[in-house]
Amino acid sequence: MNQYKRTSLEGREAIKDREGEKLEAYQDGGGVWTIGVGHTRNVKKDDKISYEQSDQFLMDDLHTAENAVNLFVHVPINQNMFDALVSLVFNIGVQAFRESTLVKLLNMGLYKDASEQFIRWNKDNGKVVDGLTRRRQLEAKQFLMPE
Repeated sequence: MNQYKRTSLEGREAIKDREGEKLEAYQDGGGVWTIGVGHTRNVKKDDKISYEQSDQFLMDDLHTAENAVNLFVHVPINQNMFDALVSLVFNIGVQAFRESTLVKLLNMGLYKDASEQFIRWNKDNGKVVDGLTRRRQLEAKQFLMPE
């Protein structure tokens, strides 16, 4: 059994780079009020936060993604793999991650095959999104990076 892992500082910074960070509330592509680094809970129009609050929201929000990776991955993974998987879960959600071919392949010990699954998550409403394609390429690269 893996020891419970947490996202590294480098992993959090990578997620910030991929998600973007805004200190004023905005509506995301689906019309959901969002602030900080993808934070949506209790966000209202005209909300403003500090960088410190954004960091706190991110750390709180990452717990869900970290728990999912810790719960559903049953093979040894290094910190870079963990951070890449947390970035993916943070973006696609726990349910999608749990049911993914990526997790199935990973738990069979097929690390390279699992890494090739990241790119499959580059669509929004069935359409390829360039930003998601770049994000998935970065996550796959991070996943394969030795410690």
